[in-house]
Parts: sequence; structure tokens; C-alpha cells
Amino acid sequence: MPVSKSKVDKSGYILSESIKVDEYIYLEFEEYFDEYRKEHLPVLTSTTLEIQDWLSTFSKGYYIAQRLKRKPQIIRKLKRLSVRLTQLQDIGGLRIIVDTNKDVNELLSFLKNKVDQSEHIQIHRITDYREHGRDTGYRALHVILSVDRYKLELQIRSKIQHYWAESIERTSIVYGYYLKESEGSNIVLDYFQNLAKIFNEIEAGRKPAPAHKIALDKARDSAIKVIESSDKKSILNAHVDEGVIKTLVEKESKNRNQDRFNNWILILDWNTGCFVDWKVISRNPDEAIRAYVETEKLYPNNDGFEVVMIGSSDISTVRETHSHYFGIDTYEDVLESLDDSIVSLSKRMDLDTGARDILLCMVGKKYWSKKISIDTLKNHYCRNVLTFEHSLQSLIDKGYIIKHSQGPLSLNIAKKNEIESCL
Repeated sequence: MPVSKSKVDKSGYILSESIKVDEYIYLEFEEYFDEYRKEHLPVLTSTTLEIQDWLSTFSKGYYIAQRLKRKPQIIRKLKRLSVRLTQLQDIGGLRIIVDTNKDVNELLSFLKNKVDQSEHIQIHRITDYREHGRDTGYRALHVILSVDRYKLELQIRSKIQHYWAESIERTSIVYGYYLKESEGSNIVLDYFQNLAKIFNEIEAGRKPAPAHKIALDKARDSAIKVIESSDKKSILNAHVDEGVIKTLVEKESKNRNQDRFNNWILILDWNTGCFVDWKVISRNPDEAIRAYVETEKLYPNNDGFEVVMIGSSDISTVRETHSHYFGIDTYEDVLESLDDSIVSLSKRMDLDTGARDILLCMVGKKYWSKKISIDTLKNHYCRNVLTFEHSLQSLIDKGYIIKHSQGPLSLNIAKKNEIESCL
């Protein structure tokens, strides 16, 4: 039976305000809290799968994944907004990423038409943060869906908007403050707010003024100094752990169910910027929430851990929709200069990690005029690139790599500057 609204709200109050109560009473209300969160999971999963089915007829590219909101995140939000737990409308959330802001508009129209034909999904509210952004600079389109008696939040972002959002998440890991919740120095927050404004100008087809670019790069330098002097600073160097991706893919293939949908628990250590553990868990709500709660207790937020449960049909999708959980390339990449960011947006985001690894290998070994066989590249130099065939084909399609008539490969010297800018 669903937990009563009064018990749910009281559980949120006791947990968020750290009310001193008898231990047994606390545990009882903690169970109410977990039970209420669990109620959202089957509705969230069925909605994600239904929308995913709808999107099979959407003409543009997209990524979609879901997440059940983390307990520490819920508690911080209850404190910050002084609201009741039953008033939160994003405990269950979906995220869809499309290429451009225009695609966001097209997707919204597409979903409205589908919802009009649905008997159990309705649009409760649409909030558009794209033009003016939130205080932090965050931009996206939010759609609150009503499904049965539950509210779910659907975030729709363009790649540029998502790039900004993941950048602020990665910087939070380095800095030690939740920047997207307006924690930390105004110097760092102002940098991201101004970066978001310029990204918005770029996406609208307007060229940023040189003075604005210079001012932003100065703001970046100031933000880096603040981060480097932070007493909560977690790391100055981390890396994207491709071994994690490989293991996740292997686990996914072993646990593939009929409708190609898995729940994942990912554990990130803010102290190192890297994974601690990851696991595929049951689609059964009782088993899934039990594993989620146990993992949250085992890796507490107060000790610098972040535990999240994400659902998707493909772990590579999670890599796109929640990329900051997979580590950061280097500290220097977290706060880029504007020109570097523009290069990243126009070049790097179009290349997956495997494609960049292939390019790095071939550039490092100077395959501009000499040639290498596909088998040697795949089985010797790039044996850890899981997406080798797909990534290589994307590089051939872009003209970065030339595939010669007899099969060997070489880099396209005519695109040398473009290739180096990707790296």
C-alpha cells in the first residue's frame, strides 16, 4: 500500500531538518521516505520505455535515460526550498539530449502530439529555462509529466546546454561545492553564468563580441584561482576510466533483458573523481530500491561519495546523458577558455571517446604519410577501444582518416589542423 501523504511529508521533515527523535521512530520514517521514492520507480521506468518507443519515429538523433533522485539531493532540496516532500516533482526524472535548440522545439511538439493520444500521460507544466537561464546559468526545457498520481520531470537539452551542465557538474567534483545549487564562491558561479550566456549567443547564431570573450577568459582565470585555493578541493587530476566502460558493457551484455533496459547503480568518489563501484540491479522496484538504499548507506554522502541509480537501454547512452560520473579528462579541461570550449562544442562533441583514442594513437605514431592495417590498429594499438568499428567509421566519414583501396589506413594531412583541434 502507498504510504500516506502525511507520513511522507513528516519523513521528509525529520530527515531534512535533522529532528531528534527516538531511533526506532527515525528508522520508521526513513522507511516511509524510501518507500515513497520507490513508488516512483515502476512509473518512471514504464514512462521512459513508452517515450523511448515514441522516439523510434522521431526524425532527429537523441539520447534518453532516467534517474531516481538521490536521497542526499532530495534532503538538500527540501532544506533549500523549505517545501514538503510530496511537493517535489522531480524524484523520478528523465533526460533527453538532442543536437540543437531547434531540435528541442521539434521534440517538444512531437511529444505534445504523442501525449494528446495517450490515456495515462499528461503534461502538467512546461518551464523553459533556455533563453534567460536560472541563477547559475543553467539552460534546458523542463516538462513536468503527470502519470497516474505521480509527477515526473523530463529535461530536454541541446548538446550545448548539456555540455554546460556537465561542465558545472565536473567542476563541482574538483571544487568540492555543489555549484548547480549555488554553493561556492560568486567568482566561480559568475564564470559559469557568463559562459552560459555566451553559449546561448553561439547557439542562437550570434557571434560573441571579442570584449566578452576576453572578459570571460579573465573570469575563468579568477575562478581557477578560487578553486585551487579551496579548502574543500577534492582533486587536481583525474581521468576517464575506460576500464569502467568496458566492464559495464560486459555486465550489460550478460544482463540484457528482453526490452533492452537496465537499472545501474553508479558510485563516484568525490575525493578522487573516479568510480568506486558499479552494478546492474534488478528492474523489480523492491529489489532495486533495497540495493539503492543499502549502497547509499555503505557509501555515505558525508564521506564524499555520490550514489546514483540510472536506467537506460544502453550504457553508452548513460555515458552521454551523465558523463561527469565517468570521470574527467584532466583538471585543465574543467574550466576551458572560450575558444577551447567552442572547439569542444563544434568538434569534440561529435567524436566519441573511442574515435579520439584512435586519433590520438595515429597522431602520436605519425601515420600522416605512412599506413597501418586495420587489424594492427585494432588488435595492437587500440585493443581497449570497445567501439572500434563504429568509431573508426565515423572518422572515415568525417575525412579524418583515409581508408586506402587495399585496406590500410592513414591520417588525412589536409585535415591536420582540424584533427589536432579535436585532440
